[in-house]
Amino acid sequence: MPADFYRPVEGGLQCTLCPFRCRLRDGDTGACKVRRREGDRVLTATRGTTVEHWSSVERKPFYHFRPGLPLLTLAPPGCSFRCDYCVNHRVSQYGRDPDSRVAPRDTDPEALVRTAAERGGGIALSYSEPSLAAELTLELGAHARTSGVPVVWKSNGFLTPEAVERVAPVLAAVNIDLKAAGEEEHRRLTGAPLAPVLETIRSMKAAGVWVEISTPLIPGTSAEDEQLARIAEFVAGLGPDTPWHLLRFTPTYRMHRQRPTSPERLGSAMRIGRDAGLRYVYVERALGAEGRATRCPGCGAEAVSRGVWGQAESRLRDGGCPACGERIAGVWNDVGANEGNRG
Repeated sequence: MPADFYRPVEGGLQCTLCPFRCRLRDGDTGACKVRRREGDRVLTATRGTTVEHWSSVERKPFYHFRPGLPLLTLAPPGCSFRCDYCVNHRVSQYGRDPDSRVAPRDTDPEALVRTAAERGGGIALSYSEPSLAAELTLELGAHARTSGVPVVWKSNGFLTPEAVERVAPVLAAVNIDLKAAGEEEHRRLTGAPLAPVLETIRSMKAAGVWVEISTPLIPGTSAEDEQLARIAEFVAGLGPDTPWHLLRFTPTYRMHRQRPTSPERLGSAMRIGRDAGLRYVYVERALGAEGRATRCPGCGAEAVSRGVWGQAESRLRDGGCPACGERIAGVWNDVGANEGNRG
């Protein structure tokens, strides 16, 4: 399908979607492996999806955005990163890894939004890198605008500022992976610079998109205390109410010989986040229901509880603690879709 987000430059066309800003001669494929120049235009493979199924908003994970919301989840192929630990490498490494042999099928954005609206749900782009499907996101957003269907991303945040400016208005929420605290560590882990990711996070928040952050605890990089402390410091700088999700490392792909993150290590990482001043630090698995619970930062009462498969029970009252009434930052069902208290 024809792509957007490119411009003519001397000697070719330049893609303006991600910070690699690939210059494409006729027939060239970008570093992402899903955008290719053909004559005077650029084509993209990300108008299609490799996945179309329902899951809950908690599984992305979003813990402060409309608890229990069902999400029609899509996964256009490809990723701008090449992480050795990727659990979704068969989808994300499309065009880069010979073992990735997924076949994306065409999408009908209008029909997808209609399906989501009929179920009272939203649409998520996840598993691969949704920013490479900016064109599809804009189409979904155009149809969703009048139906109240939220569109959300689980993303690596690797976009150009001009791309963020165009897609942010159609996004209700983003969960962005912050995988390392320093440029060297981030490049070693992902093959890409860190600074654009930090800028995207700040820009999305400034644009009014609900932002949650995830950090996978990768052995040798983000699992180290010094890295976690610096990442937590950045997240706290966005605001102490910014939810921070700590993701347990699972041996897979090119890191299948490593050990999974221990519960003790995850507990220690949670304390690092709280010591940085963050009010909401979560571990989806390995620490039980307590790792998934939202507690009032004022009195400690449990305001939202969550099961391992995403089912949620919210006790919030008008977006506040059920015991003391203190405001809990988020976009909550009990105060209206997309109209809740934002941190």
